Amino acid sequence: MSRTGTWRPVLSRSVLLRHDRVRGADLLVLPERVVVLRGAAGHIVRLCDGSHDVQGIVDELGARFPDAPVADEVPVFLGKLRGEGWLG
Repeated sequence: MSRTGTWRPVLSRSVLLRHDRVRGADLLVLPERVVVLRGAAGHIVRLCDGSHDVQGIVDELGARFPDAPVADEVPVFLGKLRGEGWLG
């Protein structure tokens, strides 16, 4: 397992990111389960395409949301998704 800083998160094969227009929310669609993403979670997950490492995701989101505590919160959030098996 790579260190968090050099890890390039990507959605696991069985996980799809979708936007639900009715709910106005981004969703992670998993086998037999749907997870509703709240707040900026959809913005974070969209950057999990395998081309950005964690620092790149933090930098991108920091530029978009300069007042948000992305450097502290994004790596923790990504680690939780990885722990669930939703990110590889």
